[in-house]
Amino acid sequence: MIVLPDGVLAMAGRGPAWQRWVDELPTSVSSQIQEWQLTADGAAQHGFCSIVLPVRTADRTPAMLKVAFPDDESEHEHLALRRWDGKGTVRLLRANPYRRAMLLERLHARNLNDVWDLEACEIVAGLYRRIHVPAPPQLRPLAGYIERWSADLAALPRSAALPHRLVEQALTLSADLVSDPASTGTLIHGDLHYENVLAADREPWLVIDPKPMSGDPHYEIAPMLWDRWGELAGYVREGVRRRFYTVAEAAGLDVDRARAWVIVRTMHNAMWELTENETPDAKWLTTCVTVAKAVQE
Repeated sequence: MIVLPDGVLAMAGRGPAWQRWVDELPTSVSSQIQEWQLTADGAAQHGFCSIVLPVRTADRTPAMLKVAFPDDESEHEHLALRRWDGKGTVRLLRANPYRRAMLLERLHARNLNDVWDLEACEIVAGLYRRIHVPAPPQLRPLAGYIERWSADLAALPRSAALPHRLVEQALTLSADLVSDPASTGTLIHGDLHYENVLAADREPWLVIDPKPMSGDPHYEIAPMLWDRWGELAGYVREGVRRRFYTVAEAAGLDVDRARAWVIVRTMHNAMWELTENETPDAKWLTTCVTVAKAVQE
């Protein structure tokens, strides 16, 4: 039986569904190892909602076995990776959608946190150009998520700890974007940031861990702005703008449309912080507001 990392065991505290998943995980992982004739090749690692185990295949090829929590975000990950077929992304070797299990090529641990942020922005922009392809028909549309999240944003009381002007602006922009046919039809990663790009042997950098949707490429930029926040100390707004324009211009994206999506995403993030946490993180709320303002100045 696999030994679960402490971080995975702690996921059980998120609720009954998570508790069941954690309880069943050792059996699920062990069964998948047996079914695919794999051999464990190192200690298990984990992300926010998955466990990843270094393994070797029957012919001794190094790989990674990933088993994810069965939520909407993980349901179509294998479809996105199959659609990309390793072009700019980690290569999918096998998949068992029922278990949310995937066998992936093994990459290096080094990610874009080790690269100057503006250089990293240019690398990600180049990867956008490769992964933004027509979406498989099974993927959920981004517009559906935006409608639901914006309804939750609109339900915030006027006294919520957010500038009401930004909330109203995000609601107006999201309504316009949702009604635009260009907001659907492209395979987007959904969570492409510095840590989701790893060094590799067959290419310098490859994308991992998509939360795929049928959406708009301009939706992708925001995580590149709010991550690695501490590095922007002393010139936050200038630093955010430099990242924003570097990514948008290198990827050939429309700046106004990208700006609109950043405002919408940051306000949705702030809304989740206010509604899902008993004690909202004031620093994160400030980050969201600062990013939304910075891209407009």
